[in-house]
Parts: sequence; structure tokens; C-alpha cells
Amino acid sequence: MTRRTGDLTPPAKPTRAQRKAELLSRIEQQRIDILVEAERWQLAAAPLDAGWQRLKRYRGLVYLAGGALLVGSARHPNSLIRLVKRLAAGGLLLNRARRLLQQVR
Repeated sequence: MTRRTGDLTPPAKPTRAQRKAELLSRIEQQRIDILVEAERWQLAAAPLDAGWQRLKRYRGLVYLAGGALLVGSARHPNSLIRLVKRLAAGGLLLNRARRLLQQVR
């Protein structure tokens, strides 16, 4: 049995009010999603922010030390390179030791 084209009724178009309500509910859901993601992002970034605040307290000392290193490096560049390498190695060693102690506990 075949159907004729006249037998099928097209789906009803949503009214303007229904479409507006649907769009408003979609916007509201997107706002909620943004708020949830913003909170998650702030929680994830909290350790970085705390570290940055700690560094900001010593900003003057960092500027002073940086200036001293620049003056010293202008006169003896090889000694500065050696010092930076040793500081980086020491920082990595401390970080690994801290992680190892956390795993042992």
C-alpha cells in the first residue's frame, strides 16, 4: 500500500512563545554550566595563586637579587651560568625530595 503526499501532515511548528521559552531555558543552563566551570577552574588554580601571593611578598628582594645578578653577570658571565644551573638542580632536588616524603607518609 502506498501513501499519498496529502495524507502526511507536517510537524507543527513551535510557536514564538515556545521557541522563546526554549531559548531562555538553554541560556539559563549555559549560565549554570559557566558558573560551575568557573568554580572548578578557581579551585584548580588556587595552589598557583597561593604560590604567586607568596612570591609577591618578596618582590623587592627578588628585584634586588636580580639586579645584583645582572651586575655580576656583566662582569663574569660564566659564574652566573654556573650559579643558575646549581640553583635549578637544587630546586629540582628539593622538589623530588618533597614528593618522596609525601609518598612515604
